[in-house]
Amino acid sequence: MQNQMSRRQLLAGLAGALPLSEQRAAPAAPVAVARCRRYGIEVAHVLAKLFDQLGGLGRLVTGKTVAIKLNLTGSPSYRMGHRPLGMAQWVHQDIIAATITLLAKAGARRIRLLESPWSTAEPLEEYMFAANWDPQVLAAAGSRVEFENTNYLGRHKEYARFPVPGGGWIYPAYDLSPAYRDCDVFVSLAKLKEHATTGVTLTLKNCFGNAPCTIYGDGAPEDEPSRFPRGGRTIFHRGHRQPPKSCPQEIDPRSPREDGYRVPRIVAELVAARPIDLAIIDGIESMAGGEGPWIRGVRPISPGLLIAGTNPVSTDAVAMALMGFDPMAERGTPPFERCDNTLRLAEELGVGTRDLRRIEVRGASIAEAACRFRSQAPTRQPQSRKNPSRRADR
Repeated sequence: MQNQMSRRQLLAGLAGALPLSEQRAAPAAPVAVARCRRYGIEVAHVLAKLFDQLGGLGRLVTGKTVAIKLNLTGSPSYRMGHRPLGMAQWVHQDIIAATITLLAKAGARRIRLLESPWSTAEPLEEYMFAANWDPQVLAAAGSRVEFENTNYLGRHKEYARFPVPGGGWIYPAYDLSPAYRDCDVFVSLAKLKEHATTGVTLTLKNCFGNAPCTIYGDGAPEDEPSRFPRGGRTIFHRGHRQPPKSCPQEIDPRSPREDGYRVPRIVAELVAARPIDLAIIDGIESMAGGEGPWIRGVRPISPGLLIAGTNPVSTDAVAMALMGFDPMAERGTPPFERCDNTLRLAEELGVGTRDLRRIEVRGASIAEAACRFRSQAPTRQPQSRKNPSRRADR
């Protein structure tokens, strides 16, 4: 691990010495909502307005390195019928390009696109090519744009350790790519979707993919991380084994081995350990019923929404309300029928509030922009081209 600790890591370590009950109340921050019916040139105009409603990007990114965690979940070969991935489970490339352009105009010195592609060490650009994307379009959207696959160590010499403030429930700290440490501003760019394990997958759940499969993958060795990723993050779901011994081990190996208990807590811990500075949600086109075409019964949905905020819990809470769900819901209530509420757990770690009474919604109101995911009429889809024996873990 790194011998020198960053200011953020030091503060996280100090916070970790306090019981959860003694930490400060979860903060609130405004969330901006806008209607946006289609991808294309309109996206940049709508995003610019959202960022202005949040106080502008300049104060956040001028002269800084910005890392953007994308949501490109599952293999590029997984399709919902014949829909392009950006119209279903992936964040759309137009959203990424517009975000890069606006960050660059606001003065960002360096912009880095990060993702941990499905169990592979191939360059992130190659992963995009497989989905019929042109990475050069994204590279040209700003003056200094870089791509990195954070699913393994890559060009770095050692992983960075991120302590969980308050100590956490599952792991006391996580070993991640230094790319998540070596940035001044961290952006979670997510898709507006439900999730089979965690109820919803928004800017918080997007960070599940921060964890490298070289450490948290099923094929990771017992002692040290593997050189390349092997297998998915089933270890997070089932807890059937520990990470390599050189990495932080579970706090209590006797805790529940159920994914509806483990995954929401792991997501909350990851976000508390590596805070999100800007949360953006692509809800123009999406899917209802799950996070990807490997989930039975998913269907297309067109919410026509873009959402942004500087606090991920508050942003996800507003997004949930727009989807027709109560962010204060607990296990047994939609969409958390079989899992704990990730927003509540992140709130308990002091990340942010999910209480809509404390969150100022700017732009379109929840009432006028809502698109209830579970009350839309299903659309019959052609058979997806996918291998049902494999399932993505984000």
